[in-house]
Amino acid sequence: MKTLKDLLLLGDSRLYETCEPVLQAELPLVKTWVADLHNVMQEIRHKYNFGRAIAAPQLGIMKRVIYMNIDKPVVFINPELSNLSTGMFELWDDCMSFPNLLVKVKRHQSLTIHYLDENWTPQQWNMDGALSELLQHEYDHLNGVLCTMRAIDAQSFKWRP
Repeated sequence: MKTLKDLLLLGDSRLYETCEPVLQAELPLVKTWVADLHNVMQEIRHKYNFGRAIAAPQLGIMKRVIYMNIDKPVVFINPELSNLSTGMFELWDDCMSFPNLLVKVKRHQSLTIHYLDENWTPQQWNMDGALSELLQHEYDHLNGVLCTMRAIDAQSFKWRP
């Protein structure tokens, strides 16, 4: 079982790599990956009081998997984003891989995410607001993009109070 000590931190070269798609033959591994993602997210919530979702590469699992747990757990396998709104909004983004740093970024107000669930069944979800922002952040992780790379300007960084 992976723990908080397995979480990759800012500066780890693996955080900047593009993840490989999950193959259907790897589906049995997803359950273990999700258990690890869940465990580390719970530890982050306990230690830092935040954490709604986590991407597999943050634990060195270089596969296209996102785990979200707000009201209930949702697993996004091989997600793709579409219908990104032209409307944007600014926010102070945070990340488990640098938990005390906030970064001001712009995100799309809404989007559609297409993904496979844990049963390899295609799903689609239209999101807006906070969920849209969250999934854009996690999706970026799958492509080796951190919110630090999306900072609006050089003054868009601050320590979490």
